[in-house]
Amino acid sequence: MVRSFVMVAAFAAAVSFFCGCDESEVVAKAVWPAGYETEMNTQFDFVADFDVPSETNQVTLLVSGWYTYRVTLNDKFVICGPARTAKGWFFWDDVMLPVKKGNNRLKIEVAGYNCYNYYQMKQTPFLFAEVKMGKDKVLARTGIDGDFKAYRSQRVQKVNRYSYQRTFAEVYRLPGKRGEALALRQVMPTRIIPRMVPMPDFELSEPLKPIQFSRVKEDANAKIIDYRWVLMPNDPQHRDEVNGWPTTELEFNSADLAQHLAYSDKRAATAKDVAAAYKLKSGDSVTFDVGFNDTGFPGMTVKVAKPGRIVLTWDEILLRGEVHGCERYDSANIIVWDLTEPGVYELDAFEPYTMRYVEIGVLAGEMEVSRPRLRSYKNPTAKRAQFRASDSDLEKIFVAAKETFRQNAVDVYTDCPGRERAGWNCDAYFTSKVSTLLTGNTDLETAYELLFALPNEFDFLPEGMLPMCYPADHPKGGFIPNWAMWFVIETEEYLKRSGDRDTVDALKPRFEKLVEFFYGLRNSDGLLEKLPSWVFVEWSFANRLTQDVNYPSNMLWAGMLDAMARLYGRKDLAEEAARVRETIRRQSWTGEWFCDNAVRGKDGTLKLSGECTETCQYYAFFFNVADPKSHGDLYKRLLTSFGPGRKKTKLYPKIHFSNAFIGNYLRLCLLARENRGAQILNETKGYFKKMADMTGTLWEHDNTSASCNHGFASYATVFLIENVLGVTNVDLQNKTVTLCETDVDLEWCEADLPVGSEMMYIGWRRTADGRKWDIKLPKEWKSVYR
Repeated sequence: MVRSFVMVAAFAAAVSFFCGCDESEVVAKAVWPAGYETEMNTQFDFVADFDVPSETNQVTLLVSGWYTYRVTLNDKFVICGPARTAKGWFFWDDVMLPVKKGNNRLKIEVAGYNCYNYYQMKQTPFLFAEVKMGKDKVLARTGIDGDFKAYRSQRVQKVNRYSYQRTFAEVYRLPGKRGEALALRQVMPTRIIPRMVPMPDFELSEPLKPIQFSRVKEDANAKIIDYRWVLMPNDPQHRDEVNGWPTTELEFNSADLAQHLAYSDKRAATAKDVAAAYKLKSGDSVTFDVGFNDTGFPGMTVKVAKPGRIVLTWDEILLRGEVHGCERYDSANIIVWDLTEPGVYELDAFEPYTMRYVEIGVLAGEMEVSRPRLRSYKNPTAKRAQFRASDSDLEKIFVAAKETFRQNAVDVYTDCPGRERAGWNCDAYFTSKVSTLLTGNTDLETAYELLFALPNEFDFLPEGMLPMCYPADHPKGGFIPNWAMWFVIETEEYLKRSGDRDTVDALKPRFEKLVEFFYGLRNSDGLLEKLPSWVFVEWSFANRLTQDVNYPSNMLWAGMLDAMARLYGRKDLAEEAARVRETIRRQSWTGEWFCDNAVRGKDGTLKLSGECTETCQYYAFFFNVADPKSHGDLYKRLLTSFGPGRKKTKLYPKIHFSNAFIGNYLRLCLLARENRGAQILNETKGYFKKMADMTGTLWEHDNTSASCNHGFASYATVFLIENVLGVTNVDLQNKTVTLCETDVDLEWCEADLPVGSEMMYIGWRRTADGRKWDIKLPKEWKSVYR
């Protein structure tokens, strides 16, 4: 089915509203309230009543829409959507409705954001919905003359952006009065296709455990919503887009760490918490611990005695022992409800957010809060994977990495599930391998690859360039040339994992144009010089050294050329890659280190900057510019003197430190090549244990200055499965699992891993006679030893 989408749907001359189903069976039409097609930050309630004559489980809803929609039936949550895909393409959901006999009320709330962002591309909003009983009987449908009536919701329109990368903060005035139904206009999305990724988990966690009571802080939490009309901030996406690294670091102090760990030991809510109601008057607040850093829709029940304003704020960590949801990093982590009449209100977020700590505060009025809750929004298939070992710290890291993946692999591979929810290349290179390991299939990666195969063009970008993140808007024309290279390299690995030659071939013209783009940037030495836009090596000092000739970028370029050569039989590109590597070795190697960059002087000559970073050395070995034989002394220094402890040892102080993304991961990948399982075990704990302890997820940086839940970081699961357990490859195409002995000093280690719909168990224990394996594989699978 997936291949037919690429070969037929994407490239056929005919355009069908529905691809992959019989259009003649579809009665509903896509609609939107007339006059609101381009207006920003609107939200509408589409409501339909229908009768069901008897008890049945044969009533289904076919729904698609843009932007976010939430479906409730008889005031009970059903699903939230949609899954995202390429611009001009839309997924539809097909869900069974838990109807009751008699009258049923279906409500679909749909937002129309109409703003540029990295989360949901700017496209004409619409709703398509059709309710059927059995195969033929239509109970309700959208259309100008359909059964759904549209009403303006009580969401406040003129508010701040939630973040640069996402849409608008949520502010509501309730209960409000429902006006007349709005006139509808039929709209025509280009293509709607069946959902290709699994429906998320919407598990409800309640109640959240209270940890402290206090007064509302007089800071941005109380003042962030001032009803200003903010279209798009001028601030760069990251604090310093030119240099590409954070300007500040907010680290835990010892009191914060102690408090986090104390809360971690008391995660379970008690029976008393279940029945608890918190009476709050103006200025009061109560803070709750989710138990670990989680993603979903926070909510609560509020009984209003005296009308006023209640706010919900959140963050992934505590600062100075408190929730500072709008202070730590560039996001308005707050929802505001103005409750204008006494009564009982069920208040839930419309969009998903990421949090460990939630604070509920009353700014005015008197209210009673109960059922504080979080409805999850994360991947359902990866939860089957399990890892256990005699060292419990490793299991804790695995759980944190798996949670990080599940929250960043709902529809596309995202960087973080809170601030951005954006599908960044390079991040996806790492996350995609995790995806196969934890889900037992390549469905998510296929959907990700198709993001770049389906569109006819990418808006705002120069000819040949790929988006740095997608599906996303880049109205300023920004891109990361390095990230386009990483996508090509990921595609080669995707082919090995999936065997999907059709999608890879569909990408060939796009990749060839990308090569042409880079060929236009070669200097007389054959290296890329003065790469445009945002050149990104990693979050460290290395990103201050990206011009004029950046050697890590050229090392990556050589890796991309080789990947292209292998994918499409391009011997000329392999030869070009060899020339690039030789030139890098001749220019960058100082005799002791690889220098990061060379700057062209006024006389036209290139001169090394003299700056050398840890990350540059890892790039050199990762992309085969150097190897243990050609640069043995450097390789030995890297393996023995660098790593998570170097900031304490202060060895080689002139070599600038790596950060989590991506230097530390490249380092661990190099250790994996050498099968240094024991060292990987120790360094994995050195890099990730504090993260698992503090948030239960893995971070964007090696400090808490940014996201504490970043998709690429789930790659820690790969190191644990491959280099600690010794499962070096799970080949879905040939149904073969490859095992090897590792040098780790553990008593035992084991894992349950999904393969398709089945599971495999692989474990070992240390005995007096050596390591004893225990392997249980699905039928037709086999194990081989390396």
